[in-house]
Amino acid sequence: MSTEDIAPQRLQNVYVVARHPAELHAFYASALGLKLKFRDNDRWIQYGVGGTGVALACAEEAAPATSGVVMVFEVSDFAGAQERITGAGGQVIGTRDMGSHGAVMSLRDPEGNVVQLFRRAPVSAAATAP
Repeated sequence: MSTEDIAPQRLQNVYVVARHPAELHAFYASALGLKLKFRDNDRWIQYGVGGTGVALACAEEAAPATSGVVMVFEVSDFAGAQERITGAGGQVIGTRDMGSHGAVMSLRDPEGNVVQLFRRAPVSAAATAP
């Protein structure tokens, strides 16, 4: 597998781990005029900003033991990711299957910053049938 095959396709989103997502939503919507794109109650509140998502996440939706801001890169596959990450001095924290949304792999870079890789769920044959 070449490095082109494993390179991120785009910045999927950036999210803020929020103690009180509903209160922060009120702030971002009114103070910054962010337009709501998707909301899962107060667990995940996502806005569309250009071609990237910006979101507020409750602690349970965030990468394990995370605070602050997290970059999420969309990738086509996780194949070989753990070996590449640990080989470059990083640490894989875990992988979370989100069903029809896809899956995320959480990692720490060599300085301890949390980053996530996002893989879309495969499109099922039933979903593409006429």
